[in-house]
Amino acid sequence: TGSIFDILFRYGIKNELFPLLIFISIGAMIDFKPLIEKPWMVVFGAVGQFGIFGAMIIALLLGFTLFQSASIGIIGSADGPTSIFVTSKLAPKILGPVTLAAYSYMALVPLIQPPIMKFLTTERERKVRMDTERVKVSPFMEKLFPYLIIIISAVVSPMSIPLVGFLMFGNILSTSGATDMLAKAAKEYLSGIVTLFLGIAVGSTMKASIFLTRETLLIFILGLVAFSLSTVVGILLGKLLLLFGIKVNPLIGAAGLSSFPMSARLVHQIGREEDKHNFLLMHAIGANTSGQIASVVAGGVLLELVMKYGNTGGIGIGLNILLLGMLKVFIVLSLIGIITYILRKLF
Repeated sequence: TGSIFDILFRYGIKNELFPLLIFISIGAMIDFKPLIEKPWMVVFGAVGQFGIFGAMIIALLLGFTLFQSASIGIIGSADGPTSIFVTSKLAPKILGPVTLAAYSYMALVPLIQPPIMKFLTTERERKVRMDTERVKVSPFMEKLFPYLIIIISAVVSPMSIPLVGFLMFGNILSTSGATDMLAKAAKEYLSGIVTLFLGIAVGSTMKASIFLTRETLLIFILGLVAFSLSTVVGILLGKLLLLFGIKVNPLIGAAGLSSFPMSARLVHQIGREEDKHNFLLMHAIGANTSGQIASVVAGGVLLELVMKYGNTGGIGIGLNILLLGMLKVFIVLSLIGIITYILRKLF
């Protein structure tokens, strides 16, 4: 119609500008050194995306189309920009509810995750201390890391490149040492300004006739299911590793989402409630940053698979997407972990 709301939506959401600009800001804020120190933490980022595909299956069972189900499932990434990016391509009619659900649950991380963490872990497990020995990360390795992620993602999942590329571009600004002013602008100003316009653009689509419906209520419920599933699977992986003799605090699994750095802080806080000398923060930050990488990769993988099958798929196709999607996310994250470990030894 030519109104300011229409212009913001058309040029900020439909062409994916706003979500990608926010990724520049997020990338500039992230410090990947804890992940480079302990590359094996990528496993938590990988399993932390299970909620995306699991909630998609449940949405299909409830009668949503494949495109709508994928858009609802992506709420489980705990990543607002990724949710907007995927939904604007697949199901723009439910963009408002999906965006509101994604950002609401990101803000409610301190309320959602702690009960799940405490329910699934014993006091003894929460007291497990992890190796606190620090590994020196060279400046060269820190600068090389974002390029490594871009290359691996491009090879395995080309559709994730817009998301991964802008996220890593922000990190390159921060680590290059030659663009400090741009990095500061990305960290301190870009995110706030773009989020303001993004909120206005998405909010303009939320008419009462569209928003106040049974479908919207289901989207919010499924979004919570997706978020919770990701947390549960991460913690269960931590318990499994501990069972097999790997000294890992299962709480770390809850940090495998991309809600950076909130989930990492929560893990550290709950660990210290049981043992005030237990320092889990750096391990949790490593898992949390791997979750940020995994969420954008999962967004690209989900888009790729769903668009390949079309909007007519049922449960069978949904299960195929779950298996192939998780496999691709695991491949990308595993390659990142293995190659990072090798390069860290060399440099």
